[in-house]
Parts: sequence; C-alpha cells; structure tokens
Amino acid sequence: MHAIATQPEFAHPKQPSGRVALHEVPRAAASPGPHVSESRMPSGLDLDELEFLTTARIRLRKGGALFRAGEGFTSLYWIRTGSCKTVLPGENGEDQVAGYHMPGDVIGTDGIGADSHDCEAIALEDMEVGVLPFHRVEEFARQNHQFQRRLNRLLSQEITRERRVTMILGRMRAEQRLATFLLDLAHRYQVRGYSSVEFVLRMTREEIGSYLGLKLETVSRLFSRFDDEGLVEVNGRGVKLLDRIALRMLVAAS
Repeated sequence: MHAIATQPEFAHPKQPSGRVALHEVPRAAASPGPHVSESRMPSGLDLDELEFLTTARIRLRKGGALFRAGEGFTSLYWIRTGSCKTVLPGENGEDQVAGYHMPGDVIGTDGIGADSHDCEAIALEDMEVGVLPFHRVEEFARQNHQFQRRLNRLLSQEITRERRVTMILGRMRAEQRLATFLLDLAHRYQVRGYSSVEFVLRMTREEIGSYLGLKLETVSRLFSRFDDEGLVEVNGRGVKLLDRIALRMLVAAS
C-alpha cells in the first residue's frame, strides 16, 4: 500500500461538494506485471493495479458529494473505505437513487460515454476513495491486455446491473423487490469477507424505497411484515437474515 501524506483523519468540509481532503499519492516506479497479486477486488480489478493507477485520495464526510450530475468526467474512483449512493436528478425535483456502492467498488463509469456525469455520488458515511484518472486507465489498458479484459468486464457488469434494476422495477412485486435487495446485499458483504447474515443498512428506508421504486410507507410495512413472518430480524438499521431460503422462494414466486 502506498503511504498517504500526513493529514487529519477528516477535516471539516469547506467546499460545496463536500470533498474534505485531496492529496497526491506517490506513484509506483513501474507498472504491475501481467501476473499481479491474487488480491482481486469485488470490481474484478486487482488491488495492485488500482494502487498503481491511483494518483490521489479523496476523503469525504457523510453527505459530501464526490461528483455532481453535469460535472465533466475525468476519473474513475474506487472506494477504499465507507459507502455511497449514486443519485439521478429527477425532472420533477424528486431524485432517484440509482445505486449503493461499498468498499472495493469502482464508480464513475456513467461519465465515460458523454464525458460528463449523469448522476451524483453522495457519501452515506465518512469515506475515502482513490482517484483513477481515466487517461491513465486507458493508457494502462492499451499496454496490459489482461487489465483491458478486466476493465471491459467491469463495464459490462455495469450494463448488466442497470438491466437487472430495470427488471426489478418492471416485473417484481414490492415484497420481491425488497427480498432481492436484501439477498443481494448479503452476497456483496460475503464477497468482501463480512457477515452475510447480519449487517447495517447504510441507506435510509426512504432511500431504499427510491432505489426500489417503492414508497417509504411500503418499505417500512414490508420490513415489519418480514420481521413478523420470521424472515428477518430488524433493529433500527440493523438487519439479520433469519430465513434466506424463504426469501429466495419469495423472489422466485410467480
């Protein structure tokens, strides 16, 4: 891991974007070879490659914006610690939560096509990201075909994720949407080495509803119903999955 210049852990935000610290990271003398470490991140990219491509680290407090809709695209970002949501501004003033992102995820791919972001990334808790200037990413991809394949796979996964969300919103009943969301979170936590049974929801009930296309009242009612039926145990934002088989059967039901 590269050393970070000495900084207070989290400075008080002074910019509208909520970016609280930006500092350069020493670059490696040479790029990783074709066979990098076995430390593969959830994004599918290798930790050694991400560290090599990182030129700076940004720290944000909860509620801070990493980038805004309409802002010019220059970099991808990989989440080192913390979590964030991506939000699509709505024409009627109601924003739509488009994604939930946790450590190891690479975000910012929405800006590649039009050279500007169509969504904004907001920290759900104090977080730190590594900055991956896209010109460096492209240059490295041209030099390293294995990395290029992994990068293409990452972009393909984003397309698949968007289609999956569309399917959830278009075809599933409300209870199936929430069950799918909880099972997906469990899998994502498991991949990262955390508990896949018990975890904390970083998004509020309202944000979960926005993501799933449900009203706040519906989400709250479903959590209570799942709790009463013994599918989950709910304690504030803490959730424990008690019967994942039943949740999967609920999702699969026609």
